[in-house]
Amino acid sequence: MIPEDVVPDTGELADASPRQRAQPLSPDDRKAMIIDAVIPLLIEHGRAVTSRQIAEAAGIAEGTVFRAFGDKETLVSAAIEKYLDPEPLREALRAIDPALPLEHKVRAVILLMRERFQSVMRMMAVVGTERPAVPQERHEFVRIIARLIEPEAAALNLPPERVAYVLRLLSFSSAFPALNEGMEFSVDELARIALLGVAGRPFVVFTPAGASTTSSTSSADAAHD
Repeated sequence: MIPEDVVPDTGELADASPRQRAQPLSPDDRKAMIIDAVIPLLIEHGRAVTSRQIAEAAGIAEGTVFRAFGDKETLVSAAIEKYLDPEPLREALRAIDPALPLEHKVRAVILLMRERFQSVMRMMAVVGTERPAVPQERHEFVRIIARLIEPEAAALNLPPERVAYVLRLLSFSSAFPALNEGMEFSVDELARIALLGVAGRPFVVFTPAGASTTSSTSSADAAHD
């Protein structure tokens, strides 16, 4: 017989480690989870993505997909709407530190905006031009960028609002693969173009490693010295 003093107290152990049941998701949380799962599938398969693929990616039954959205097209539209929502870009632009040097702020803006345009083009390439209406605040990006570079307004050749459009133009045009095939521009090159034009006094010279060094004068300036 096993002594009583070595027999585990199973009742106490059961009380100490009760089985925790996962809390069911709210309808909104479940929809958000399914949308997050379908976005990569849309980029890969476009509108041809199947409800089975969606269910497997989300780890749920196909019936759950239809109970949450009614039909696949409603889910696809909701996923496209979330993917194209401009607010995450605006939040990222607002998060840039206004105290940074101008060249670093310009580079950060171009990087964020070009990534945004590239992502939109990827989605449009697979789902087509038909897309749900996405809430827009026209020119909100202008106000954000203008506030960001306002500390350097006196050194700019254009008003901050116009600079914002220049940065968007550079970002948008460089995001088109067909326009840049064989002659792609890096973010550092685009930032240099925005700061200097094609012939002017440089603020900064970006190195391949991403570091920066202040340049002296351009050849045109030297000729006048």
